[in-house]
Amino acid sequence: MPRDEIPPPPRTATWSERANAGANEAFAEAPPAVLRDGARARPLGGTLQQPASPRPKGAREWLRSHRRQAILVAFVVPSLAYIVIFFAYPLIYGVRMSLENIGFIAQSGPFIGLHNYKEEVHDPVTGKALIDTALFLVASLFFQFTIGLGIASYFNRHFFLSSFLRSLIIIPWLFPPIASGTIFAIMFAGQGGIIDETLRSLHLVHSPIFWFDSSFKAMFVITFVNVWIGIPFNAVLLYSGLQDIPGELREAAALDGCGPWQRFRYVTAPLLRPVSLIVIMLGIIYTVKTFDLVIVITNGGPDNGSQLMSTWAYTLAFQNFQTGDAAAVANMLFVFCMVVAFFYIRATRREVVIA
Repeated sequence: MPRDEIPPPPRTATWSERANAGANEAFAEAPPAVLRDGARARPLGGTLQQPASPRPKGAREWLRSHRRQAILVAFVVPSLAYIVIFFAYPLIYGVRMSLENIGFIAQSGPFIGLHNYKEEVHDPVTGKALIDTALFLVASLFFQFTIGLGIASYFNRHFFLSSFLRSLIIIPWLFPPIASGTIFAIMFAGQGGIIDETLRSLHLVHSPIFWFDSSFKAMFVITFVNVWIGIPFNAVLLYSGLQDIPGELREAAALDGCGPWQRFRYVTAPLLRPVSLIVIMLGIIYTVKTFDLVIVITNGGPDNGSQLMSTWAYTLAFQNFQTGDAAAVANMLFVFCMVVAFFYIRATRREVVIA
C-alpha cells in the first residue's frame, strides 16, 4: 500500500479535554442549583449565569432614553409661558374688558356685548383719530422711506469722511422719543421758538406762528418729528440692502446704455425689494404704536384734534376713566395691525416663492 493511502493513527484526547467533558456531563445530569432568593440558575454554554436583577428606572434613566424630547420641552416651555403670560392673557383680558361696562378701578363689570364698539364707531373723536392715524402712517412711511433711500444711495458711494458721516446718521434714531418730543416742542413754540425765529429772520413770515392752535398744524408737527426720527433707521437698513447688490450689475446696465433712473428701476429696485418690505413693515409697526411722541408734543390737543388711536385709547382709559371703551379702541388698532401683518406675510411668501 502506498504511503499516502495509510490512514493516520487515532488521536487520543488530552487530560484537560477529558476533564472538561466529564464536568459538562456531570453538570448536565445535576439538578439546577437554587439561589438564595429562590431563583434557579440557568446553564448557558456549560457555565452558571446569575440572573440579572431588574434595575429601577428613575428620572435619570428616563431623561437618557428621552433626551431629545426633554431638550425640545426645555426650549419650548419657556417660550410658551412667555407667549401665554405676556401676549395671550393680556389679549384675552382686553377683549373681555371691551365687552363689559367697566370703569377705571373695577376689575370687571356687567356684560354689554358689542355696545362699546358701537359707541366708539359712532364717536366723532374715534373716527377722526382713525383718519389721522391713517394719514399719519402714510405720510410718515412715504417720507421716511424716500428720504432714507436717498441718503442710503448717497452714502453707497465712497468719498472723503463717508464712514464717519455714515455713523452719524443713526444718532437721531437713538434719542428717546420723549427727549426728541420735548426738544421739538420747545423748537416749535409760538413765541421764542427756533423754528418761528428762523422763519421770521428769513422774512418768510411776519407774525408768530402758533403751531398747536389747530388740528392741521399740530398733526403736521408730530408727523414732521416722527419722520425726522424714522429717517436714520430706514437709511441704515436700505444702505445694508444696497451693499448686497453687486456693482457689476449696475456697471453692465450702464454699458448697455441704461441711465440712472433705468438702472434704479430695473436693477436696484427689484433686488432691493426684500429689504424694502422689511423696512416698510417695521415702519408700520413703529408708526402705529407711536404714543409718547404725541403725548409730549400735543397731548392729543387742541380739543382732541391730534389724537391717534393709541393716544385716544390712553385718554379714554386714564383721563376719562372709560376702560371698556379704551379696550374697544385698542382692539380696533390690534385688528388693523393684524391685517397689515397678513399682507406683509403674503408679500414675503410670494418673494420666497419667486426666489
